Amino acid sequence: MSRIAVITVAGISSRFNRNIDEEDKVLKCLYTEGDAKDTLLYRMIQKLSYADQIIVVGGYKFDDLRRYVDSLITDEFRQKITLVYNDHYEDLSSGYSLYLGLEKVLEDSKGIEDVLFVEGDLEIDKDSLDAVIAANTSVLTYNYEPIKADKAVVLYVDEEGRYRYAFNSSHGLLTINSPFSAIYNSGQTWKFTDMNALKAANDLFVSEHREETNLAIIQEYLNRIPIDDVSILPLRSWTNCNIREDYKIIKERWNDENA
Repeated sequence: MSRIAVITVAGISSRFNRNIDEEDKVLKCLYTEGDAKDTLLYRMIQKLSYADQIIVVGGYKFDDLRRYVDSLITDEFRQKITLVYNDHYEDLSSGYSLYLGLEKVLEDSKGIEDVLFVEGDLEIDKDSLDAVIAANTSVLTYNYEPIKADKAVVLYVDEEGRYRYAFNSSHGLLTINSPFSAIYNSGQTWKFTDMNALKAANDLFVSEHREETNLAIIQEYLNRIPIDDVSILPLRSWTNCNIREDYKIIKERWNDENA
């Protein structure tokens, strides 16, 4: 049975590159202030060493992504990596990147044990990620940051005990039009174990939700599996790298780990 990881890094990094000269703009997951291996992508790939295959979906500055993987990722990991190009990285939302990654995964879904999906602008502590990897169920995650409407993806439990998501892609106010029993700040990391449900959710996305975020696929997946087949796990050290100051915080953590 094979285990697959999907990382999406296609976005144009508008907040990360704000007020930066055009020639100095970068793909966020490849940004570094020093060692070329001190990037979000390199560190995440190291943590996903368990995977038999790692799908990386890119778009913006795709040639830079390809060169980085070819020149800086070691042979041990590079042979596991498949790069997928999202030609709609500018005009469609994050859902299309996940769709393309899963489409590649599910070309032949027989023999797949699970698929882990993580957004490529995250830094997560290894112990928390290892707990997600080790779980024998599908997994949703949450972090301990305050829930702020302009940046958080909200995960809540509705009156039927099912998990639901709320997010404002315009980074404005959030509205939850449902009673809920619990609410969390999503860790934007998921694991899927039911390949039939995942394929059905992915197929529905491209026909009915093509312009929506990756939450459309995830929600459809959750609607198709029993509640008891889902675990929710915390990510104890978690940073969403939206701006360059976030990277500095992450880099300090790496320096502390290496000290």
